[in-house]
Amino acid sequence: MRRLAVAGLLFAAACGGKQTPAYRTEAVSRGAVSEVVNATGDVSAIVTVNVGSQVSGIIDKLLVDFNSVVKKGELLATLDPRLFQAQLEKAQAQLVSAAANVEKAQAAYNDSNRIAVRSQELLKQGLISQAELDTAAATRDQNSAALSAAKAAVLQAKADRDMAATNVAFTKITSPIDGIVVSRSVDVGQTVAAAFQAPTLFLIANDLTKMQILANIDEADVGKVKPGLEAKFTVDAFPGETFTGQIRDVRQAPNTLQNVVTYPAVIDAPNPDRKLRQGMTASVSITAARKDDALRVSNAALRWKADDSSGPTDTPATGKTGTPQARGPSAASRGSRDPSAPPAPGRPGRVYKLENGKPVPVLVRVGLSDGQRTEVLDGLAEGDKVIVGGGEAGSSASQQRRRGPF
Repeated sequence: MRRLAVAGLLFAAACGGKQTPAYRTEAVSRGAVSEVVNATGDVSAIVTVNVGSQVSGIIDKLLVDFNSVVKKGELLATLDPRLFQAQLEKAQAQLVSAAANVEKAQAAYNDSNRIAVRSQELLKQGLISQAELDTAAATRDQNSAALSAAKAAVLQAKADRDMAATNVAFTKITSPIDGIVVSRSVDVGQTVAAAFQAPTLFLIANDLTKMQILANIDEADVGKVKPGLEAKFTVDAFPGETFTGQIRDVRQAPNTLQNVVTYPAVIDAPNPDRKLRQGMTASVSITAARKDDALRVSNAALRWKADDSSGPTDTPATGKTGTPQARGPSAASRGSRDPSAPPAPGRPGRVYKLENGKPVPVLVRVGLSDGQRTEVLDGLAEGDKVIVGGGEAGSSASQQRRRGPF
């Protein structure tokens, strides 16, 4: 029994002599703080044109391939023109026939007009009746209408001829812009069907030395992004290399995917070496704001919290137990702020300073953050020591309460 009592005393002494690890502190400093918005997007050419076919037919010739450099108006491919040529010849024959009908109708009208004039003279001489003159006039009017119809048929025949000629011209697929052939979707002998919509035969990019990125900006960050901001991005094809661009526009149209709303930002990216290619995925970092001489504190200090089991903390500034200190010139009047006054800049935060070996909370106002350090607008001064870690021993009791007795 005596041995057990001695062992118990030794164990109690060992437990009571265990020291709490020291708190780790870091001084508030001045330096640059940048707020960065991260996004992903796809690389594409600024101007791309889908070249299709207006008519259906069989691909007869292909004159370009992938990566071919083309000029505006250059022939890319041809369709078999025989069917369309036959339709053109038929339309031309119908135009000639319509023109002949016009001549026939003109001759009939001229004859009926002469008869009507002669009948009017004969009526004045009393050689024919009024009924005979009326018949001659009606015949003249009928022939005039037939002449007008024949002329309209000529116009219709000309339109048919022009349409057939246009279809023949459509059998020659030409480039609408100067550029480079990015993709080709057909081969020689393949049938192209343009009954419902124009099929895409080629994709031509105008200038691959100037690319753009459509970056998907989260709705929480879209208010920070505006045209003119610099954007840096990387692609998997060139690890370790950073490309630079500039935001041209932030579009209003939202994209919703799995209840996540994003807005596309268009980033102009110079590509003089043509390293960037269509469809590459870019990881984009946009510097939304930057301050070169900002009072800043470590983010670890904003995350650190005092252990609840360490007991109440007496704050010298207030004399009250457990009450956070409010530092800075504007903190003294925080409780008496005019409701009509504009809100204080930044957002609220809390850090802990070490005073007399105990953590003392301090209310602060913070601004920009780069993920490691955050700008301090109010509540701290340069050189103040804030707790960034340590003091874990006091948390054993609270951890035991959270875990339970076992």
